[in-house]
Amino acid sequence: MDELAFHRALARPGTILDIGAHTGALTLPFAELPGLRVIAFEPLPPAFMRLEQAVRARYGAIPPHVDLRQTALGDTAGSIALDVPVVGGVAQEQWASMVKDYEAMRRADPRIDAVQHFTVPLARLDDLALAGVTAIKLDAEGAEEDVLRGGADLLRRCQPVLSVEIEERHRPGSTTAVPALLSELGYLGFYELAGRWRSISGFDPAAMQRASPSPASFEASDPYVFVFYFVPPARRTELARLARLDPQ
Repeated sequence: MDELAFHRALARPGTILDIGAHTGALTLPFAELPGLRVIAFEPLPPAFMRLEQAVRARYGAIPPHVDLRQTALGDTAGSIALDVPVVGGVAQEQWASMVKDYEAMRRADPRIDAVQHFTVPLARLDDLALAGVTAIKLDAEGAEEDVLRGGADLLRRCQPVLSVEIEERHRPGSTTAVPALLSELGYLGFYELAGRWRSISGFDPAAMQRASPSPASFEASDPYVFVFYFVPPARRTELARLARLDPQ
């Protein structure tokens, strides 16, 4: 089960947040789910432009149930630097990060040609007065913990299901810190490996998430697990019906 299948299976009427929407790979199929409003957050200007183009190409205009916001999310409000590494003359937009020091990486790795710098608006989820949020997809290239801390009240209030991409190569310690934060907020965490769903408490990043932090290096461990799923206890039974859950 991938992120889209997870959200399709557990979708409830309300609002789904696509945080780190990029060019709409999940925004568009989310928009097809019945009874759901989609709010897509994408702070990187060129990616946001293509996200908007993709939605307009699908619907002819931005439909009322799709809300596109060119905003980064975190645990403070204001503005923040968003950096994009350039490798082989191509901006690696999906590596755009608010927390990685690509300039230091570039000095150590000549395969990184340059670093593009953007200043983007930054907001806290809890300041946006969102209601009826039933699901969240989160991919923030190392800033996931900051995003969740800035939305802790929303998580307590709405109890949405979450899919979160968490990678040690983007932020060391994040595969421990993010699940710990969500556990404090009452969530159960899982990951899928070899067709079985397992508790995140047994996740071993040394074995299942070895990879270079450099965007110029694409070697990774096999398996490489980076998508994690979180549900409030009341929805564990629903998840168990969809996948074989190890009893741990």
